[in-house]
Amino acid sequence: MKDSLLHNSFLRTSDSLRLDSVRLASLQADSLSKVLPPVRDTIRPALQHALNSDSFLLRKRLFFTFTDPVRYTVSERKWEGKDTVFYAVVALLLLFALIKNAFPRYLPDLYSAYFRTTVRQKQIKEQLVQNPLPSLFFNLFFVLSAAVFVSQLIQQFGYNDRLPFFELVLYSAGGIAAVYAAKFLLLKFFGWVFQLSEATDAYLFVVFSTNKILGIFLLPFTVLLAFTYGGANASIVTLSVVLVLALFIYRYFLAFISINHLVRINLFHFLLYLAAFEVLPLLLINKLLFTILREIA
Repeated sequence: MKDSLLHNSFLRTSDSLRLDSVRLASLQADSLSKVLPPVRDTIRPALQHALNSDSFLLRKRLFFTFTDPVRYTVSERKWEGKDTVFYAVVALLLLFALIKNAFPRYLPDLYSAYFRTTVRQKQIKEQLVQNPLPSLFFNLFFVLSAAVFVSQLIQQFGYNDRLPFFELVLYSAGGIAAVYAAKFLLLKFFGWVFQLSEATDAYLFVVFSTNKILGIFLLPFTVLLAFTYGGANASIVTLSVVLVLALFIYRYFLAFISINHLVRINLFHFLLYLAAFEVLPLLLINKLLFTILREIA
């Protein structure tokens, strides 16, 4: 009897456990079917569908887009280096050093004859006239120094856009040399015709002495113009123009005094000569130079 009871209780217990496990399994299956989606490969069909449509290409992206193309304007720029200016300045400095060391006594005598009014001034002038070789070299230095300075001013004010700096220096040097060669020949001719060779020689001495000193004085301004910008560059241009004007005014004053000792001339006649042979040719050359530069540009 006891064995049958134990056997019945064991069967009931096992049946209840089996029912519980079946219920648990059914609950787990129901929860998994509700929580987990059906497993299938959805990436490849989605990408294939997007690539085959225009929406993928026309869609706005964060870093790029195909609907709003960006247009860039490319402008060709010229290289504006200062290598040629640097070499020109170095060549001027070397030329000045060579001439000064080759003729060490010429510059002190030139300053004494030009800026000092002493008893020995006539003797110093005669010594300078008797040394044509250093005078020729310093005249050549003036032509080159003034040409580099004028070329820098032309580029500074934007009158040259196409000519290289080296060619501009050559044209400027040729123009300056032609002007003073023509002045020298004309004055020599007029002095020979009117029997005023001594007066014309005195005037030519003052003119070319001024040129030599001006070529030396322009050298530091040429160096500063080559390597400065902005307000400093404008100040250097102003100071250099003031210096040139002051030397020209002093040249006219000194020329009037030197000629008046030899030939009695009226101040009005001297001013008329300056207007006809000094100011007017410079204005014509200036007009011709800027006309040529505008045509080239």
